[in-house]
Amino acid sequence: MSSLTIGFIGLGNMGAPMAANLAKAGHRVTGFDVAGTTAPGVATAPDIAAAVKDADAVITMLPNGAILQKVAHEAIAHMKPGALLIDCSTVDVESARIVAQEAENASLLSVDAPVSGGIGGAAGGTLTFMAGGTQAAFAKAAPLFDIMGQKAVHCGDAGAGQAAKICNNMILGATMIATCEAFALADKLGLDRQKMFDVVSTSSGYSWSMNAYCPAPGVGPTSPADNDYQPGFAAELMLKDLGLSQQAAEMVDADTPMGARALALYRQFVEEEDGRGKDFSAMLPRFASRSRDG
Repeated sequence: MSSLTIGFIGLGNMGAPMAANLAKAGHRVTGFDVAGTTAPGVATAPDIAAAVKDADAVITMLPNGAILQKVAHEAIAHMKPGALLIDCSTVDVESARIVAQEAENASLLSVDAPVSGGIGGAAGGTLTFMAGGTQAAFAKAAPLFDIMGQKAVHCGDAGAGQAAKICNNMILGATMIATCEAFALADKLGLDRQKMFDVVSTSSGYSWSMNAYCPAPGVGPTSPADNDYQPGFAAELMLKDLGLSQQAAEMVDADTPMGARALALYRQFVEEEDGRGKDFSAMLPRFASRSRDG
């Protein structure tokens, strides 16, 4: 792949290592972040217009749909026709579709491509991208996905990437709660946590939450539970994603009672208890310390 000129907007915990990996691969990357953050090998632009000027591709990694729409509107106004806009933020489906339409109106290719894999995946270039957009846009973005990640799935038209991410994380949030509840119940029944893991991890209760990201310290592969629940994926980010799932469910009139209950529990954990700043698996000590009546 020949060297491309890339603008990267949003150099936070995820965006900075992603931009650095693109630069390390030989691309000319110029970044901009309102907080003034930088990334190794990435030139710094004073504003969005300067970051995207003459870029073959522009990548955004932003906190929410409202910010995405504002940033994309400004970026699109300064991008050259035929360039590619890749949004890697996790936002609502409607925002993704609005940005895609604006890009199409400006004769640009665009892909909504939220990621899975967390900060470690961003640093290691092992992210998974869930992409929505035209086949032509996905094909143009694929070599960049190969640098920043290990897998990219073309999920469908504009917004499909966000839909896949939202559905995946709704499953993850509900499954983690169920896993934590089960460990707390096992404790009260006198069942050893390691024995619980040995059974469930090889039985029908198998899940990613249990087998790869076990919320019980000292059990299973190393996870945030073994680091005092310092976040690999923060509880407030799970709260955000579950909120997006219920916003989407309301938009299309889908019945998602487990997703709704997971949202309520994470909202209580983050906003009313001590969950903010902890990993989303810290639901285990929460349940372990509570009785049936709270």
